[in-house]
Amino acid sequence: MPSQTTEIRTASFADLNARTFHDLLKLRIDVFVVEQNCPYPELDGRDVEPGTRHLWLTDGGAPLAYLRILADPDGTARIGRVVVAPAARGGGQAGRLMTAALEVVGNRPCVLDAQSHLVAFYTRHGFAVSGPEYVEDGIPHTPMRRDARPRANDVSH
Repeated sequence: MPSQTTEIRTASFADLNARTFHDLLKLRIDVFVVEQNCPYPELDGRDVEPGTRHLWLTDGGAPLAYLRILADPDGTARIGRVVVAPAARGGGQAGRLMTAALEVVGNRPCVLDAQSHLVAFYTRHGFAVSGPEYVEDGIPHTPMRRDARPRANDVSH
């Protein structure tokens, strides 16, 4: 179980060391490919893009939870690969990580493709369903969007 000393880390690919990147990929593969039985090309090339940010929660060792933020060509942020290690589930780690991710995203619009059983979780973080449900790798997904947030000093008259 996670301790009270967990911390959230953020890095671009260039700032990740080989061991950390290995541990992040291992968590993603252990859950998405092995646990969820979805053989798919986990290494899609987007991890190394200059605009990608990797966020993870650690408790001094292996990552407990992870997500990445991609920069789509139109400037929209795209959150994906949201994952929590089995031993860390149920303790609010995904919520902590999502809150941190939305701080990184800032006021930009943001999209994600939620596993459909998690729509309510993402709704609590300001996302709304933006399209019809579809099945990918045998798992129902729902596209969701969180519109750009006005800056505190933006005032409409």
